[in-house]
Amino acid sequence: MSPFVRPDLFWSTDRVAEALTDPLVRVVDCRFRFDGDAHPDYLAGHLPGAVHLDWSRDLSAPPPPTGHPRFMLLGPGAFAGTMSRLGISNDTQVIAYDAEGGHHAARLWLGLRRYGHDKIAVLEGGIPKWEREGRPLETGEVTVSPGHFDPQPREGVIASKEEVLAAISSGDPWLLDVRRDAEYLGLEQRSARGGHIPGAVNVLWKDALNDDWTIKDADELDEMYTNAGFGPDTRTITYCQAGVRAAFTQLVLTALGRTDVRTYDGSWDEWGNDPATPVVTGRS
Repeated sequence: MSPFVRPDLFWSTDRVAEALTDPLVRVVDCRFRFDGDAHPDYLAGHLPGAVHLDWSRDLSAPPPPTGHPRFMLLGPGAFAGTMSRLGISNDTQVIAYDAEGGHHAARLWLGLRRYGHDKIAVLEGGIPKWEREGRPLETGEVTVSPGHFDPQPREGVIASKEEVLAAISSGDPWLLDVRRDAEYLGLEQRSARGGHIPGAVNVLWKDALNDDWTIKDADELDEMYTNAGFGPDTRTITYCQAGVRAAFTQLVLTALGRTDVRTYDGSWDEWGNDPATPVVTGRS
């Protein structure tokens, strides 16, 4: 088995446990519930010293008057404010986790990467693995001193609708749709229109994980993405419904050593609600 090219992006439970007492480390609980608030889950038990973040509220800009897209990444000033509130400064090592192997934690990774902060890792296997191993949890709220975060916006992390339209015309970058098959085909409609972006290839985000939410072996992942057309040198734009599952796939591809991967920030919430964008239903 080969290691990840970027092993710094997924930390083991052992490595996280050793880092918990480091004053330059901030652990962020990114658990999320679509059917309610995950904050009670956090209060009931979280990694020692962890603060809680809800990506839909804490990392998302207010929607435009049209109502879509609803979950675009915050601008630099607002993002800096959120990081400071969480006690994250430019020299902070951030460790993010959730209950789904990094699914929601990846949105924080994407935001920090977008604003020039590379000292972030995702807990491999998330809190389920931590609990299976009998590791300690804390209850209640954690209060931290404010940090000082100076954002340094970086290109090459997120893609705009205009860049996706250009990719359709040129065939480069390749578009990677990481939603469920029913969403891709247009059978499950979560915007005004269902379907997918022309030319997009569908590889489910969750196929990068084992059933217990741990990450699959790097060799297996490399083969899976390469066979789908996303080899080591393929320029790629990932998308989903709101840019969260797509952020996770960007995280995995980056860990594999892919260097030209972006996430379409507006994703299907923007594309599927814009009557001017082209849509394909069924198989491409």
